[in-house]
Amino acid sequence: MRTLVIGDIHSGLKGLKQVLDRAKVTSEDQLIFLGDYVDGWSQAVETVNFLIALKKSHNCRFIRGNHDELCLEWLRDGKDNPLWLQHGGGATLASYEKADKKTKESHILFYESLENYHLDTKNRLFLHAGFTNLKGVEHEYFKQTFYWDRTLWELARSLNPNLNEADTNYPKRLKHYNAVFIGHTPISKTGVAEPKQAANVWNVDTGAAFKGPVSMLDVDTKTVWQSDPVHTLYPNEPGRN
Repeated sequence: MRTLVIGDIHSGLKGLKQVLDRAKVTSEDQLIFLGDYVDGWSQAVETVNFLIALKKSHNCRFIRGNHDELCLEWLRDGKDNPLWLQHGGGATLASYEKADKKTKESHILFYESLENYHLDTKNRLFLHAGFTNLKGVEHEYFKQTFYWDRTLWELARSLNPNLNEADTNYPKRLKHYNAVFIGHTPISKTGVAEPKQAANVWNVDTGAAFKGPVSMLDVDTKTVWQSDPVHTLYPNEPGRN
């Protein structure tokens, strides 16, 4: 069984299907989705429908992204968020205008069921954005940090590579887990990039909402599969560009 982690999708269902096909994913694989399933391209409803169906036939875990939470707040609570609309939410709203009540209710349940993080038996952490508590995710007070934080990736990227983990100045946040897999902060918005490692943090968001692909990473072998740049699959749409 492979453990495969999938970065941000942003309603790019065509890209998601491509990468699943290119990796030859089967029901024997464990799939861990890092969040941001919607906001960007036009297939928000279709993407969530696909993920709900996929969970019935495959071993899936779905992590909560900030865009998923924003969509839930609008869909369930009617919360008006102009910034959400400006950052991909407009396309999602348009997609849901064609959805019936039953579909919306099933999607609300899907969004509510998302996990803030997953810690596996090999002490590998999967979450959308990051955490700030120096003692680890179990001690995080502000749960929104799991899907909004950008400081973990910034910390990992800025770390002096010559600093030994035994050094008292080594960041405590980077000592708790054997590996951390995140999305949220695009590695590139303007072209194709592969998932990138900094310290023990792997960023799998390769800018599918912009001009990058949907990416999948085998967490053991570090093999990468990618879709075509998603904007080429939706040539008449702006996405978040």
